[in-house]
Amino acid sequence: MTDLYQSQRAMRQMRQQAIQRGVVAILDVGSSKISCLVLRFDGTGRLSDDTSVGSMAGQTGFRVIGAATTRSRGVQFGEITAMQETERAIRTALQAAQKMADIRVDHVIACFSGANPRSYGLDAKVELETQVVTEAEIGRVLNACEVPEYGAGREVLHAQPVNFSLDNRSGLIDPRGQLGQTLSVDMHMLTVDSTAIRNLAHCIKRCDLELAGVANSAYVSGVSALVEDEQELGAACIDMGGGTTSVSIFLKKHMIYADCVRMGGDHVTGDISMGLGVPMAAAERIKTFSGGVHATGADDREMIDIGGDTGDWEHDRRSVSRAELIGIMRPRVEEILEQVRVRLDAAGFDHLPSQQIVLTGGGSQIMGLDGLASRILGQRVRLGRPLRVHGLPQSATGPGFSSVVGLSLFAAHPQDEWWDFEVPVDRYPARSLRRAVKWFRDNW
Repeated sequence: MTDLYQSQRAMRQMRQQAIQRGVVAILDVGSSKISCLVLRFDGTGRLSDDTSVGSMAGQTGFRVIGAATTRSRGVQFGEITAMQETERAIRTALQAAQKMADIRVDHVIACFSGANPRSYGLDAKVELETQVVTEAEIGRVLNACEVPEYGAGREVLHAQPVNFSLDNRSGLIDPRGQLGQTLSVDMHMLTVDSTAIRNLAHCIKRCDLELAGVANSAYVSGVSALVEDEQELGAACIDMGGGTTSVSIFLKKHMIYADCVRMGGDHVTGDISMGLGVPMAAAERIKTFSGGVHATGADDREMIDIGGDTGDWEHDRRSVSRAELIGIMRPRVEEILEQVRVRLDAAGFDHLPSQQIVLTGGGSQIMGLDGLASRILGQRVRLGRPLRVHGLPQSATGPGFSSVVGLSLFAAHPQDEWWDFEVPVDRYPARSLRRAVKWFRDNW
């Protein structure tokens, strides 16, 4: 636990220093594209003077002054597979964003998908020593949570208190300063494969950047694509990316579950490429301009020119009906949605007060996807776009940018995590989180 606690606090303090200096980069390392935003913070005076960070501790305003996107290389299923290729792509996106912003950035906050996320629900109860809830008491009750054996090769990425109870009163957001006898907490902990997060940290270090924070893309996509009422009443965010489809569930404005399906839009493109015998680039163009998942009678008569530049006149003048294209795409999309349904059922999504489902991400733009998702996942499905933030260019307002916009909101308005609270050294339990996040110490 000491390693986790100290490394996350060091990273959090680095993020606060970068925000106070006024500029920080936001990086979304995806399977199909790498997006970078450069943020200028203009409300640093509202940051708390102490070392605490979180929704209880203040927030700051920001403006996007640089944005760039490049094709992702060396990333599969949201995980880095070719370090040099990914490093080159990150440098390309970052340099373009810095050129637009006309400023150099040294600190970056990154998010990634994949890495086999697993969610755990923890709880604890302590008797208050002074009958007044202080920050030290919150740290003590968070530290008292019984951490499960999440296995070797796993590391804790998020550990957020989602509900406080004081005596018989539950649903408290900030219990500090209130009077009572017994303080209880429910905490959500998310673990990921350690190799993926260490590779990301090492790649960013090779780009001559300081990693000032890291988050799961399922979490930040939900922060961006879900409106306030949906986060409060209960909703699921399905972020359909290129290599993975991330699933997150929010309740009471906190994430309570996250998982991912190792399939995405690139697999649909691959099916089109193999089914029609065309290159991946041509298959992506056909999917974008003519694809869909709901066939009508007119689709049998609507012909799509496949095109090509092989030099074979007959081969390059081929055409296919839109109904045949939909027949290739729909089975893969149904398979992805069925896997998402399995994740939602395992999380007990049907028991939430509201079963709103929001589809976002680049893969959600397939024509007719919302109707198909309504039949497979439930009746309340809508397509979500990221929130509009100050200075965001029009080219970065589509569903494919939900993660990077949500990461900007995460940087400016962070939610409290377990390591945001001071825990006396003599109260460190020997059994808790002994094998947790060591990558920060190993790389810095």
